[in-house]
Amino acid sequence: MNCDILKVYFLGSGRIAVPILSSLKKSPRISLAGIGTQMDRPAGRKNLVTPTPVGDWCRENGISPDKPASVNSPEFLEKLRGMDGLDMIFVSSFGQLLKQEILSLPRLGCINLHASLLPAYRGASPLQAAILNGDLKTGVCFMQMEKGLDTGPVFSTSEYQIQAGQKADELEYALGVLAASDTENVLLDIASGLLKPVPQDNAKATYAGKIRKEHGEIRWNSPAVEIERKLRAYHPWPGVFFNLQNGGRKIRMAITELACLDISGTPGRILKADKKDLIVACGDGAVSLKKVVPEGKREMSGTEFVRGCQDIEGVVLANV
Repeated sequence: MNCDILKVYFLGSGRIAVPILSSLKKSPRISLAGIGTQMDRPAGRKNLVTPTPVGDWCRENGISPDKPASVNSPEFLEKLRGMDGLDMIFVSSFGQLLKQEILSLPRLGCINLHASLLPAYRGASPLQAAILNGDLKTGVCFMQMEKGLDTGPVFSTSEYQIQAGQKADELEYALGVLAASDTENVLLDIASGLLKPVPQDNAKATYAGKIRKEHGEIRWNSPAVEIERKLRAYHPWPGVFFNLQNGGRKIRMAITELACLDISGTPGRILKADKKDLIVACGDGAVSLKKVVPEGKREMSGTEFVRGCQDIEGVVLANV
């Protein structure tokens, strides 16, 4: 290879990958051999087929990305093998597991940008886990990919202070901006041998599993502060929600904004439902529902919802 130019194939899908991809495209010392992202999928309330954030970025920049149904398929592997002098595959929030055959294909292997301070929160949802657990800081790691799930040695780590009220999508983008400021230098220093991989301490490893839709259902016996963290961690997907029986029908209610209150009551009881507030008691404290989305309707204030339904003050919502 030309020792001054690093030939990199980029695999990414999520918001965190966008600022990183932008920085690599501008780099005079990195040549993007191609970009791969997840296939377009139905998303949103109307289930419209939607590209990934990386797919959106590619469209805006006049680039046609690869969208392999399986990154490990013989067809995609053959495409990568056809890229002469491929030095590295860089992975950021791609969404598919890479098998050993692809991990060992480039000259320098595959480098992953992981959104945690490894070995904390290995797995699919590290930044959500940081919010759920009330962590004050998180960060990003550049790591060598290997067969195990996020077990590879780490080249570089950067810390980030989680902001008050920060939601998962905001944190994801902020971590992408943080990583983007270092990505070019880190990849070049890996290629030159200046950065050496440091093994993780497996005894300190923790895990953050894949998020499922049902994780967003609220347990009212949880402390109010945990419900507030859950709202931020699961924004925009799967969101947080509960079921309300009103007028003989069950309404699924999503909460998009709330405030914690230092008052008590039976967990799940609606303590107040009038033109001034909509308050639900929790296991410790209570929450004021500032904005809600009744199933099939638009977002509205909690008090606006109260005006359009039967008297619900005193109702006890089911715990799950």
